[in-house]
Amino acid sequence: MDITLVAQTGRAQGSAASRRLRREGLVPAVVYGRDLIPLAVAVDHRELMAALATDAGLNAIISLDVEGGDTLTTLAREIKRHPYKPRIDHLDFVQISLTEVVEASVNLEFTGEPVGVIESGGIVETINSSVSIEALPGEIPSSIELDISHMELNDTMTVGDLPVISGVTYLEPEDTPVVSISIPSALLAEEEEELEEGEEVEGIEGEEGAEESADEQAEDSDGGE
Repeated sequence: MDITLVAQTGRAQGSAASRRLRREGLVPAVVYGRDLIPLAVAVDHRELMAALATDAGLNAIISLDVEGGDTLTTLAREIKRHPYKPRIDHLDFVQISLTEVVEASVNLEFTGEPVGVIESGGIVETINSSVSIEALPGEIPSSIELDISHMELNDTMTVGDLPVISGVTYLEPEDTPVVSISIPSALLAEEEEELEEGEEVEGIEGEEGAEESADEQAEDSDGGE
């Protein structure tokens, strides 16, 4: 999917100027990379949001039509969002080459209902919802699926269990955990409570046994007299 954004140049910099741009529906940004001198630009907020809402998400390849300059092939990076409004306050556009690998973060999608959930009442615990990869810009997957239906209680799957994808290299160590099936805290608390009660009963039985032994010893002593 071809995505093109117009980048306005010559914007004033500083907090006041940036707030004015946002009121006008623009997003302040910086373009850099390769042999470029960093350039301050502004792009339309609605068009930017639409560009990042495709299946490629934050890894969408964006043709940035720089006002008065060239059209650059870029990726959106270092996106700063408003703390509570659905708004992007600032971002960087990094120029890339379609023939050179880049680093990207890709979301993980866990599929299937684990055996440990169905049969043992476990819960799926997501440890890492994304993974860092290296690939050509046009070969970055929109997401990576991992089948977890075979997982049992206390099982953990790692980066090493992720599927092999042509042209994609995982950057994190293979033993990095991504998902596990854990015991629900309520069930764990019940088991601990039962264990504690069992220990108390054993303690009582031990005390009673000691008392009986003491009584027997006393009787033996009396008989000996």
